[in-house]
Amino acid sequence: MSTLSVPIPHTLEVFIDDVIRRGLAANKVEVVRQALVRYAEEQAVEIVLQSMREAKDGKILRGDLDELVKYMP
Repeated sequence: MSTLSVPIPHTLEVFIDDVIRRGLAANKVEVVRQALVRYAEEQAVEIVLQSMREAKDGKILRGDLDELVKYMP
């Protein structure tokens, strides 16, 4: 596992502290990990929705499910 140092604006730091204060995460690391997992899930859902739109428009679907799975945490 690697460590990543990312500068964030004060407003996001306040938000992270609020998430911890409300008991939704134990610490800052957990908040960021949860956010990244959710982002990865949203990206995977968007890929599926885009494919559904393309299929509805009659476009041929080409892709690799193994590639899609890479977006899942």
